[in-house]
Amino acid sequence: MEKNKFILILASVSFLSVMMMAVESHEIDIDHEIEIEIDEDMSSDEVTEMVLEIINEGVEVGEKALKNALATIKIKTGQSSLPDLIEETSPAVVRIAIRGTMETQQNPFFDDPFFERFFGQPQMPREREFGGGGSGVIIDGQLGYIITNAHVIDRADEIKVFSKDGEEYDAEVLGSDKGTDLALIKITSDKKLPEIKLGDSDSVRVGDSVVAIGAPFGLSQTVTSGIISALGRPQMTADGFGEMIQTDAAINPGNSGGALINLEGKLIGIPSSIFTRGGGNIGIGFAIPVSTVKNITSQIIDFGSVKRGLLGVIISDLSQDVAEQLGLDIDKGALIQEVSPDSAAEDAGLEPGDVIIEVDDKAIESVNDLRNAIGLKRSGERVKISIIRNNREIIKNAKLGEIAVEQTVQADQINSLLAGAELSDYIEDSGSMFGKSQGVIILSIEPNSNADRARLKAGDIIWAVGNMEVENLEEFKSVTEDRDILILRVKRNGRQLIIQMRK
Repeated sequence: MEKNKFILILASVSFLSVMMMAVESHEIDIDHEIEIEIDEDMSSDEVTEMVLEIINEGVEVGEKALKNALATIKIKTGQSSLPDLIEETSPAVVRIAIRGTMETQQNPFFDDPFFERFFGQPQMPREREFGGGGSGVIIDGQLGYIITNAHVIDRADEIKVFSKDGEEYDAEVLGSDKGTDLALIKITSDKKLPEIKLGDSDSVRVGDSVVAIGAPFGLSQTVTSGIISALGRPQMTADGFGEMIQTDAAINPGNSGGALINLEGKLIGIPSSIFTRGGGNIGIGFAIPVSTVKNITSQIIDFGSVKRGLLGVIISDLSQDVAEQLGLDIDKGALIQEVSPDSAAEDAGLEPGDVIIEVDDKAIESVNDLRNAIGLKRSGERVKISIIRNNREIIKNAKLGEIAVEQTVQADQINSLLAGAELSDYIEDSGSMFGKSQGVIILSIEPNSNADRARLKAGDIIWAVGNMEVENLEEFKSVTEDRDILILRVKRNGRQLIIQMRK
């Protein structure tokens, strides 16, 4: 490459000499720029040929062409100096501050029946204000769209956005997705805001240099640098979708939702979490790839929410011993155990015993691979699925269904006997993409509420009321509404219980 630069300099001098001679004899307006993009893999001969071609064109057409040509040749290597890079990209990174309220629980002694008996009914939970925040990245300066982490704006009653130049804006939430920990918020400005260019996270390689920009610990904008340490890291939460980029660029609390950029100044990831033993940075940070960001933000813009794809199968990892039992020649993939009736899988002709090995030409080696491949696609999207059946590879095409959004209900809205319980449909295997409700699950219990005194616990699964089985909240509501007596059949840690409740 050094040899290329030397030859290019000589060629540039020759070109400028020609132009200088033209300027001496003619008045020339030079207002056009010629950019030569040089690939690092180009040979010296190729670079020389490129420059000579431009020079020859200028000489052949004479003064007319020179009037529209630039006096200098700008060499683009794809890398700017780091200060220039930061100066160009950092105005698109903002600080986010939130305010909200949350319930505070009373002293734990108040849960003791002895304490309650002698000191009366304890005080009810009170609300307290909380604050927090993180960072965000402007991805559309005209519309004021800002991407951040879902956990940054979770439970916020008020969201403030502070730009690098000190401007303050009120923000509204357009949509949020806990599965990928991404949210899209919007601010309004009289002028076009600085925005960041979106890169290609699929082309990122381990060892690439990166820069993280954010507002750690509530400080004003902070810049750290490092490299890509690893790719394809699993999500930090069991119910998360997608894979993560690992980096050693320092990421701390407050960096969440900020920018991870490459040396072209393009966004390749949104810092989301860190691995730490003491709360500080130890050089292991994780960012959501920009490919996931593009997918989720486009769905939020189009639908106001994320409509996650559903295949409709119960699956398990294919291990070597299972493959031997089934007489298969492979030992990796997602083994279909069950196909849901009227699902995308059934319509595509998938069957129990099939092993999914690819989705849209992407290798599937495990349950998690398939879950991410399907869960990051839109409902209604068509996918090509490669399966192994009887040791033959077969291609199937499926039109994905939609995973139902989890509905939660405060139980006192159904029956005052259940006051204090938060309920939701219970999906027996929420990671299976099967999506069939198997009852009602108690998500939380408020201390000293009716539900608490009836000995209901968070995690209990109500599968019947009296002798009436219930599969979902709708059925549960129909058989419990306005009743004075409830006989609940409950599953708890593998045990069967009966809970009686009376007014």
